[in-house]
Amino acid sequence: MKKLFVGAVMFMFLLGVSQMGFAANPVELRFIWYDDGKEGAVMRDLLDRFEAENPDIKIVMDTVAYQTILEQLPIQVEAGEGPDLGRITNMDVMVCHYLDLRPYLKNAQYFEDNFPPASLQVFRCGDDTSAIHGFPMQFTVTGPYINRTLFEQAGIEVPSDAKAEVSWEEWTEVTTAVAKATQTPYAIAIDRTGHRFSGPALSMGAQFFDAEGKWTVDSPGFRAFAEIIKSWHDTGITPKEVWLGVGDSYAQAGDYFVNGELVFYMSGNWNIGRFTNDIGDAFDWDVVPNPTGPGGSTGLPGGASIAAFASTKHPAEVARVMEYLIQEDVVAEFSARTLFIPGQLSVAKKGVEYATNLPAARHALNAYLAEIPKLQDQAFQIFYNPVSRVFYGETVNRLTQWMTGELSLDDAIARIQQAVDDAIASR
Repeated sequence: MKKLFVGAVMFMFLLGVSQMGFAANPVELRFIWYDDGKEGAVMRDLLDRFEAENPDIKIVMDTVAYQTILEQLPIQVEAGEGPDLGRITNMDVMVCHYLDLRPYLKNAQYFEDNFPPASLQVFRCGDDTSAIHGFPMQFTVTGPYINRTLFEQAGIEVPSDAKAEVSWEEWTEVTTAVAKATQTPYAIAIDRTGHRFSGPALSMGAQFFDAEGKWTVDSPGFRAFAEIIKSWHDTGITPKEVWLGVGDSYAQAGDYFVNGELVFYMSGNWNIGRFTNDIGDAFDWDVVPNPTGPGGSTGLPGGASIAAFASTKHPAEVARVMEYLIQEDVVAEFSARTLFIPGQLSVAKKGVEYATNLPAARHALNAYLAEIPKLQDQAFQIFYNPVSRVFYGETVNRLTQWMTGELSLDDAIARIQQAVDDAIASR
């Protein structure tokens, strides 16, 4: 009996020693990260909680410049020297170098149910339609701002206050009236980028993908919004410098809005912080729903994703981290504390209690959050398509040539289509 007791004690002692060693020598995962603001600190806090519950895993965050993510990370990943996981925006560049998490996940279907199909497909290699490699951690979304004070001074009601659907034509007419009544230089503007153009074009009924999934530029909706932008320039209600004075470069109209020189500004949620700080109490600004048209009301998403890389030596542990990061309470807290729009559809539908004491910022964030469920499937297809950058650049450059008389609209569209076709063929 005494021998059995001693043996039991020795077994428990050895088990305790082994567990101490297990916790003292955890698996180390490298997580490459870039910061826009304070979100890295928030992520570190969340990962600390994960490590407390999972002492066999330690996650080291390597925070680098965004250009490193764009330029150096793809080279490291292709050479098999990448990190275990990372925060990225250039998902298509590293296709075929991601880890398939599906064999290691407890519930792979959770990914399928809670993220847009295109946001999962963008990671996949070749004809694969089932692998799980990553997910969108946060979205950006395009949509318009208005100078509400100018509407009040003009004595004109904000049309979206009275009805859910307001067309681009009506917004053009109303903001022109507000600008005239208040002697404001400009009524309406949109950033010079194909990304910003695409959402309104979809609302006007553009069809960017045919039945076989081929990218098609020419459609009545594409032409309709192109004509609307041209009409703004022809009538002088938009600052011409934004689209016509910058050559091939991206340009934004935010300065005009901040300075009180613009009634309606089509941009996106990334300007909330800037407007909160730069406008202050100079005037009341607001976010209104995306205008509607034959294609409905939709903006275009953007944002960053979390991906797992195939070079990891610890796939099961990476999968555990990824499943932790997609939990609703984790996504909701990350979004609330960083003032980001969640990439998880279930969280977006439920809403987020944003951690800000600024009423304008909180209202604006929730207004953009309400746009996520309205985004068309095509909007996600465009953003996650590998040749979207080519389309964005060609669209603004060729439409600018059309507006300045260098090309006809038919020629402009034909050249955009050719550039897209060439980009697809080169891949």
